[in-house]
Amino acid sequence: MKSERRTQEQRSTATRAALIEAARPLFAASGFAAVSTEAIVRAAGVTRGAMYHQFADKTELFAAVFEAVEADLTKRIGSAVSESGLSDPIALMKLGAATWLDAGAEPEVQRIVLIEAPSVLGWERWRELSFRYGMGLVHSLVELAISSGRLLAQPPEPLSHVLIGALDEASLYVARSDDPARARREVGAVIDRLIASLAA
Repeated sequence: MKSERRTQEQRSTATRAALIEAARPLFAASGFAAVSTEAIVRAAGVTRGAMYHQFADKTELFAAVFEAVEADLTKRIGSAVSESGLSDPIALMKLGAATWLDAGAEPEVQRIVLIEAPSVLGWERWRELSFRYGMGLVHSLVELAISSGRLLAQPPEPLSHVLIGALDEASLYVARSDDPARARREVGAVIDRLIASLAA
């Protein structure tokens, strides 16, 4: 019985993963509204019933895709910071910000995270999910900078919120620009100056 239940759980997990994997490039290429549930289940190789067994509707599947992208972004930024060999917390904060801005310039991240998610999920849910992934990383870098004396002693949470807000707006600025490469350079310089200005 336990073996049978475990097999059912494995099948369910595999179906969920297949739906997310299939929907992700479709949402990135065409946007939420233009992608049909039929296209998703066909790409995933599952039935419509299997999809609705995993997700209440297309919006919930989009939320799962959004979380998958956010998780990948957080892992990428965390790896860039941890593997950089840098020890100065201010330099690490700049590197983390630059990695996020570079990722935000990618079509998949632009479409799913910055453009589609706020409207599909609603602003409150978008922010809650975004903060669940990005906040921990930003908060840890801010705490490190404060504890090492590179930032003035202060509560880390409000500063972390302000920095995430600035980074999100910076990415949206790049995403909406007619000249993304120039916008990325200019807004990157602004973020670097902002972080440098916080140093003790």
